[in-house]
Amino acid sequence: MAAGALLLSAVPAHATASPSQIATSKSTGVTYLKSLQAADGSYVTGGGLSNEWAFSALAAAGTASADVTPGGDTSKNARLVYRNQLAAPTWPSASPVVTDYERGILNSYAAGIDPARIGPGRNLVADLAAYWQTAEPGYYGPSANFNGTVFGLLALGGAKTQSGGQRVPQSLLNASVATVRANQHNDGGWNYSKAAGDPTALAQGSDIDMTGAAIASLCVGGVPNTDAAIVAAKNFLKGKLASSGAFNAMFGVNTDSNGWAVSGLNACGINPQGTDFTSGTGKTPLDFLIAQQFKPGGGFKYLPTDTSPSPYASVDGLRAVAGAGFTATPPAPTSAGEPAWSATTDFTTGTAAKLALVVDDGTGSLKVCAVTLAPTGTTTTLGDVLDAAATATPSGCVTSVTPATGGGTVTALNGTANSGSSTWKVGLDGAIEAAATRATTVHLGDTVSLRYGS
Repeated sequence: MAAGALLLSAVPAHATASPSQIATSKSTGVTYLKSLQAADGSYVTGGGLSNEWAFSALAAAGTASADVTPGGDTSKNARLVYRNQLAAPTWPSASPVVTDYERGILNSYAAGIDPARIGPGRNLVADLAAYWQTAEPGYYGPSANFNGTVFGLLALGGAKTQSGGQRVPQSLLNASVATVRANQHNDGGWNYSKAAGDPTALAQGSDIDMTGAAIASLCVGGVPNTDAAIVAAKNFLKGKLASSGAFNAMFGVNTDSNGWAVSGLNACGINPQGTDFTSGTGKTPLDFLIAQQFKPGGGFKYLPTDTSPSPYASVDGLRAVAGAGFTATPPAPTSAGEPAWSATTDFTTGTAAKLALVVDDGTGSLKVCAVTLAPTGTTTTLGDVLDAAATATPSGCVTSVTPATGGGTVTALNGTANSGSSTWKVGLDGAIEAAATRATTVHLGDTVSLRYGS
């Protein structure tokens, strides 16, 4: 009898999704996402770019957006059309919000478009820098919309340079990492709204979706998955796992919530099919997602009871099953003549351009802004960037520069002067720092970082 009781209570063998099932899910999922492409090559539905998250899922599943064409018409390939949409002066709208630019960064990167070099007049990284909250460092956009800060960190930490490097200084990522930490609820998760400093808000129950996005932002921001904040979030998600492998989300069991949670685990290198995420019936979150996928169509339904696929759920489901976070390194195109990256390399005389500027004086008080300048050649200089920063957004990024003219070494910035081994240094797109001189060459799309120290 005792042996029988043990057998009845034993956890069944793991029924984890197999490599074959995952491969099939990816293949059919890509087929479904390709079917969403419009005849003009776009992923536009209605009046906006609501299906643009497809680029992150396609990349995660190993498909280059430059290879996605309507009826084989390469002149309308998805990458080309998307880049033209992002470069248009009317994008994203007459009343943009910070998440428009964050979404654009994550998806243009996945599409193989350098987000800082969309065109001579479009730098999405600089567009995001303009939303830095000077009064609340670490936040992007109104702090009440905590979602904007999480996706700002995801964008800046996840969208690498063309060579695979980190394009912004770690000090900038650290500022938002601290902000995300301050908003973690007592139960280990997060919600869409700001909770930092508010005991009542911090005591409220967390959201599955936002918890997935928040842990992903911490991990792409440089936090290891052994960190206490990640472990607490992992335990929160673990406690929400249902017998089907789904997470019990705020609005019920659904593909999108599962997708966001799994993408968070993926970004942190936590196995969504490990022991912690295998239910008592042997089901994992990937089992649930794959069960939500129509066969052979490849689309995912939002709710288990739905009878037709949802484009948005299909994106979230496929990206998670494919093992990605909230963006993915773009695969190389296989179409003849398509380069690995699509980007503008030079300034265009007469076309206003933006650059992201980060100033770190060593006191822990970062200044971040978007600098708009009118280049007179294919490149510009650090001196011209610093001069133009007098009218940057937000204001106060640069208040004084010595020398004020010429091409010499920058000896003082914002009242902080070089002293002994502590001097002003400049780094471009995360490259090795060098002595800051007004003559330093700056290219289109460079993220300009100035740091004071040894």
